[in-house]
This record gives sequence, structure tokens and C-alpha cells, in this order.
Amino acid sequence: MTLDKNSIIGDVLDAYPQTAPVFMAIGMHCLGCPASRGESIADACMVHGVNVDELLAGLKKVVG
Repeated sequence: MTLDKNSIIGDVLDAYPQTAPVFMAIGMHCLGCPASRGESIADACMVHGVNVDELLAGLKKVVG
């Protein structure tokens, strides 16, 4: 799976469950709710006021 700003958070969590703490660190504490699992990384960044490139870098670091 390729991680980019259009990746759906639910898909990322399914493929890489170890990324959950990275999402939680930006304020996404309800990772299991339908809304958060269906939104893109870019959407989450917009809602939480996070730079998408920084979040992607953190996710890719955890994934390896």
C-alpha cells in the first residue's frame, strides 16, 4: 500500500496498525469511528490543523 495524502485512514490502519499512535498524536482519538476511518489523510490534517507532509513523514517513519 502506498501512503499519500489521499490514503484512507481506515485502510492505513488495517494495513499498518502500528500507525495508530501517530494519528492519535495529532488529536485523532476516535480511530474506530466510521467518520475517521473513512476520511483521507489530507482531510484529517485539515480538520486537525496538521501539516499533511509532516504527518505523512511520521507515518512513513513508523511503517519503515
